[in-house]
Amino acid sequence: MPHEVHAVVAAKQGAPVELRTILVPDPGPGEVLVAVQACGVCHTDLHYRDGAISDEFPFLLGHEAAGVIEAVGPGVTGLAPGDYVVLAWRAPCGLCRSCRRGRPWYCFDSRNAGQPMTLQDGTALTAALGIGAFAEKTLVAAGQAVKVDPNARPEAAGLIGCGVMAGYGAAVHTGGVGSGDTVAVIGCGGVGNAAIAGASAAGARRVIAVDLDDRKLDAATRFGATDTVNSRGTDPVEAVRALTGGHGADVVIDAVGRPETYHQAFSMRDLAGTLVQVGVPEPDMRIELPLLDLFARGGALKSSWYGDCLPSRDFPVLIDRYLSGRLDLDGFVTETIALDEVESAFDAMRDGRVLRSVVVL
Repeated sequence: MPHEVHAVVAAKQGAPVELRTILVPDPGPGEVLVAVQACGVCHTDLHYRDGAISDEFPFLLGHEAAGVIEAVGPGVTGLAPGDYVVLAWRAPCGLCRSCRRGRPWYCFDSRNAGQPMTLQDGTALTAALGIGAFAEKTLVAAGQAVKVDPNARPEAAGLIGCGVMAGYGAAVHTGGVGSGDTVAVIGCGGVGNAAIAGASAAGARRVIAVDLDDRKLDAATRFGATDTVNSRGTDPVEAVRALTGGHGADVVIDAVGRPETYHQAFSMRDLAGTLVQVGVPEPDMRIELPLLDLFARGGALKSSWYGDCLPSRDFPVLIDRYLSGRLDLDGFVTETIALDEVESAFDAMRDGRVLRSVVVL
């Protein structure tokens, strides 16, 4: 029997989200039903609402979530009702050419639930990033549910599912930050501050936070930034060079994803330095760089998908770091809200008033 639950739906492009009753099927083969306990409000959800990712409306929003397994479908092993899980939007298939080459974090056929969740009239919902967790219950592929230590409170644990993992992994996995490196991070929202925390944990000697907002720069220092640059009135490239002996940073992470910040990140690298783009651009954005500069400056220009993480490996590690006091997940939670407050949370996010609003169910 389908489960009737309350959920946040984006029915039309750009329209305010709606709290609707939806139908969630019992799990089929390879699927699990999760009772959601908390879900962060991420920029990606706003991108879905605004039609910047696809036009497959209506969308069931929410993807940065923690909860408890309520039921498992046929063939599911390693998970059981009562297990505490963080949901991942990448669940490697184990069969595609990337998985077979030992790079499951680039899986080209990530698993999702096979059955759709629907409106009461039967209209199929497109689950954001294959999760749809702004709901009392959601249906996901078993590989998307990663067991973690149940001592981690869900408001914090759920953030591992997207923003924190994306930023932390951008520094540690994609950027390969190592002991003694200098790192600059452009954009100090949730993802940027997670990148700062990752760079600090990896042993960076200097971590420079760049943003337009002093409130976010103050937060960046709590996550490990050694220096801050307010780029509203200062050339950030020159400021980063001045802080690095005139050379530039070994690794620069663009957590904004705009052409102007990409140009800044490219120019504030040291020779042979690494640029990591983790901020998600809008579809119509373009970048132009002189080919000679690409050749002469060397190094690496990378994009980071989900922090190049392997959820089954990395989620439990970050939760352990949180429980031992080495990763301040609680510091990312600016406010907790109800399901019917998601639209207001989008406004707060756009205004830069929060690192994360977290829906608690």
